[in-house]
Amino acid sequence: MSVSAKSESIAQSWGRSSSVSLFTFISCLLVITCTPLLVFYFFISAFFFDADLIKPLFNLQVVANIPLPTAKTFTILGCWLTFQVGLALLPDILHTFLKGYKGGRSTGSITPAGNKLSYNINGLQAWVISNVTFILGAFYFDWFSPTIVIDHWGELLWLLNIAGFSLATFVYIKAYYFPSYSNDRKFSSSKLYNYFMGIELNPRIGFIDLKLFFNGRPGIIAWSIINLSFASAQYSLYGAVTNSMILVNFFQLLYILYFFWKESWYLKTIDIHHDHFGWMLAWGDLVWLPYMYTLQGLFLVFNPVELSPSYFTFVLTVGLIGFYIFASSNNQKDQFRTDDKAPIWGEEPKCISCYYYTSDKTRREAKLLLSGWWGEARHFNYTGDLLLSLAYSLACGTSHLFPYFYFFFLSILLVHRCIRDEMRCSEKYGPAWKLYCERVPYRLVPYIW
Repeated sequence: MSVSAKSESIAQSWGRSSSVSLFTFISCLLVITCTPLLVFYFFISAFFFDADLIKPLFNLQVVANIPLPTAKTFTILGCWLTFQVGLALLPDILHTFLKGYKGGRSTGSITPAGNKLSYNINGLQAWVISNVTFILGAFYFDWFSPTIVIDHWGELLWLLNIAGFSLATFVYIKAYYFPSYSNDRKFSSSKLYNYFMGIELNPRIGFIDLKLFFNGRPGIIAWSIINLSFASAQYSLYGAVTNSMILVNFFQLLYILYFFWKESWYLKTIDIHHDHFGWMLAWGDLVWLPYMYTLQGLFLVFNPVELSPSYFTFVLTVGLIGFYIFASSNNQKDQFRTDDKAPIWGEEPKCISCYYYTSDKTRREAKLLLSGWWGEARHFNYTGDLLLSLAYSLACGTSHLFPYFYFFFLSILLVHRCIRDEMRCSEKYGPAWKLYCERVPYRLVPYIW
């Protein structure tokens, strides 16, 4: 059931912001300078102070004890990145025998300049090969210790920071001198903002799309391997793996596998569709994701927690509900994009028909979903994501703030993302977006916000 919205969209400017206020400039400067220090701070807290977040303030001289990179660390990181590049280039074969999995060649959303790009979707295959290789190498062939990641965690932190800043600098220079799609570049008057947010929307080197590769390969494929290394370290230290560690590994594995199962859908999300590739994503993918998304497992290495059966059940329930909301809301939107007549919650979906313009002045049709979770709140998938991330933290007990950092960070990130996304949608769809907001007045939590 469709409601048409008559509007001459002003959306030729939709996409990344091109205006930079003093507040935005200062915010970018603070993030670039402070977040790398924050990652080092959490490392120091975990390895030297049992995850206490106050004591390191008075003992920062221990930074000298963080091991510096060695030739072995360079080899580990170099082999991992090279391995992932090789896997990203392979044709996907899993989609030929996994029903419902959309691997292989896929196209993304139409860009602000009207481009519609092709992608090689084989992340699930790359994840399987990578994780099976790690498990066999560590536990069967004895090529390396299963604790190899945590054993070199400090050394890798230095190297990945260098890699993150180097990648951001490379794509910044590339955007000026050899862009992949020059009509999808976006500049501002601030060079710092251009460096931070990125200029190119889809920078590519040969067959590798840099944004999809770094958003969805080295870090997120390593996430489950990092967690497995943490669990192995806990077993090595205490002779057992706690049920809290198992719960964290389980929840985060659910999230990782869902991400790769829906990788073709991920092409339509704000990360790929709207965000340009600059320092925020380059450094974030290489450092922030592997180090800050895995804090719960790291915490449990040094602070093992055995949950009571009742509390374990409570946390499991919170996490499963969160994952169900997250997955089912995303599935509803994906289904609607494929077939806008397919029932949602047993009824024909309701929507608002509208249109927008790309920068080449081509008018394009769109529909805004009003049914299912998307009729309850405009970003209900974020609500499920937050519940799931809360479960990660709750699994670690309530004795420390350390494992709750990810939940607080994600809350701020998703609230900010809601606002950014809606500003873009308002520019893109014009009055149709205003009508949509009137029909669905809540962003994250019905009757609250």
